[in-house]
Amino acid sequence: MTSALLLDELDACADEGGLRRLGCAFARFIATLADVPPCVLLSCVLLSELESRGDTCLSLDDLVEDPCAKLHLTPEQCERLHRAIGSFPASKADWAQTFSRCEQVYTPGKTDHHQPLVLENDRLYLRRFWRDERSTARLVGMRAQTRRTVDPERAKALLDKMFPRARDEHEPDWQKIACAIAARSQVAIITGGPGTGKTYTVARLLALLYALSTRPQQLRFALAAPSGKAAVRLKQSIDKALQKLGDQVGGDIDVAGLMAAIPTSGTLHSLLGANPTTRAVRHDVNNPLDVDVLIVDEASMVHLEMMADVLEALPANAILVLLGDKDQLSSVEAGAVLGDLCDGAQAGNYDPETAEYVLRTSGERLPPAMVGTGSPLAQCTVMLRKSHRYGGAIGQLALAVNANEVARAQDILSQTADDAVAWRDRARQADLLDLAVRGRAGAEGGYARYLELVAAGPQDAGEAAHEEWVTKVLLAFDQFRVLCAVRQGDWGVEGVNEAIEQRLIQEKFIVRSGEWYAGRPVMVTQNDHAMGVFNGDVGVTLPDASAQKRLRVYFQGEVRVKSVLPTRLPHIETAYAMTVHKVQGSEYAHTVLALPNKSSAVVVRELIYTGITRASTWFTLCTPNAAVLQDGMYTQTKRISGLRDFMRQH
Repeated sequence: MTSALLLDELDACADEGGLRRLGCAFARFIATLADVPPCVLLSCVLLSELESRGDTCLSLDDLVEDPCAKLHLTPEQCERLHRAIGSFPASKADWAQTFSRCEQVYTPGKTDHHQPLVLENDRLYLRRFWRDERSTARLVGMRAQTRRTVDPERAKALLDKMFPRARDEHEPDWQKIACAIAARSQVAIITGGPGTGKTYTVARLLALLYALSTRPQQLRFALAAPSGKAAVRLKQSIDKALQKLGDQVGGDIDVAGLMAAIPTSGTLHSLLGANPTTRAVRHDVNNPLDVDVLIVDEASMVHLEMMADVLEALPANAILVLLGDKDQLSSVEAGAVLGDLCDGAQAGNYDPETAEYVLRTSGERLPPAMVGTGSPLAQCTVMLRKSHRYGGAIGQLALAVNANEVARAQDILSQTADDAVAWRDRARQADLLDLAVRGRAGAEGGYARYLELVAAGPQDAGEAAHEEWVTKVLLAFDQFRVLCAVRQGDWGVEGVNEAIEQRLIQEKFIVRSGEWYAGRPVMVTQNDHAMGVFNGDVGVTLPDASAQKRLRVYFQGEVRVKSVLPTRLPHIETAYAMTVHKVQGSEYAHTVLALPNKSSAVVVRELIYTGITRASTWFTLCTPNAAVLQDGMYTQTKRISGLRDFMRQH
């Protein structure tokens, strides 16, 4: 009776908008399998809620305080749940004992009947997250303990060519060190902030691996990223870096042969052969990827399940290189894999053997403070520390936000000497719309620039002129973007998109007679393998070359633009404004970050940092309430995960 009462109260909370119905349904499902205590049913709902926030498990420490407090319910709703449950276990040990007695909870030592819940290391899991964390830790741990043979003299000669050292440089060349470390590793992590040269470094790593190989023509490379746009940028950046490297090293490395061997990059979904209707992928441990070297960019966006799938599908002798900024926002889905794997990267934690190897192969000395003892994975991880992109206000602001230096960040935003950064405090939505249309003094542009190109049309008739025009429009659109922290409200994506659209209509930049119109930017919200478009891809609606009255949505492809009929894109949304989550892996000349007028659990330090670092030349912060910026900087995302503990076991 108590369980039935609790389930009814949970459904009532869902009806009132306080809980997801999925969690309530899961609790009811568990209740049908066995006689389960009400406190366990509440834990099922809490697990589901935490999963929606990016957590992979539930710590017993959090249950001891007050489970209801984690549900973000009203005090009245919490009181109703407390009455329905009666009493909770008094201590962590009591909670552990309650779960261990439950038939639907597997604990190590029990017979594994594939129970839906798992308790290990004082954490309660949904089985699939427990499986993925254990699998990720086991496979990364195995790779981290494997060392490849490297000829130190040959490697040093090549690295000296690729990384010529200036006379006045006294700091270690971390890019050079990263290449040396990754060359001997089955798994390597290269992390660093924007402008530290992660793709520049990995291009040279590919050249090093190619030159050191006894069979370079047979090496199979793959490039991948979580989103289609990030994948395109990865290939473009590597090609650009390799072209410059070819001029630098001459005939010492067959750069032309390497470039021919590197295929077009793609999404991780396409790499694995993901099926949109199931969780199954075509490539797994029984059907591994046909690859020797896999580069994964924007790894901070890779969620736990995807990382586990990649590791399972990768041949044991293949090299995996993860690139990403550990301080950026984590994936939208559950897990903070890169952050967990980079635990301690700032301190180095290299052992003496690694320090000696780095010196022999690169000529670089690791700082003594970074040499001591560390995990096997620490010997495969390098943090790039020098930004080659940011030397001015944007870089200083990003560092201040990341270091939680609130006063310094506000000082940088308030200064007027550097046009690269501006702050519109106590802003109204009208101020944001002015920025969206024409930019600001010192950072002109806005969306007027690309819409003027749309109105002008191609310079000549014919498909070649049309494609040239489309390319110019897409490039102009990607010079500017409005970013929002939230989805709803006047300062959310939905409200801002509608307001920008109305302002552009008023100022006659667009003519709208229906849902689709020339100039409409859209973002794909679901993968569509048949159409070749993926979640996060952004395109612009433009007239067709052959029929000016027919509209198509054009996307920037790897080699040339591609287009899709609007009727073939059912899962899209207007993209004048986008959430910060959706633009990870992207870069714009001018980025405007709009924070909401009230503090929110969504507005955290990582989000503000990620928004700032999407800007390459100009950044503008728009805040109706400065307190939201301060509260956000003080709040850091701490996803609940057991991956670090599992890594310590390997």
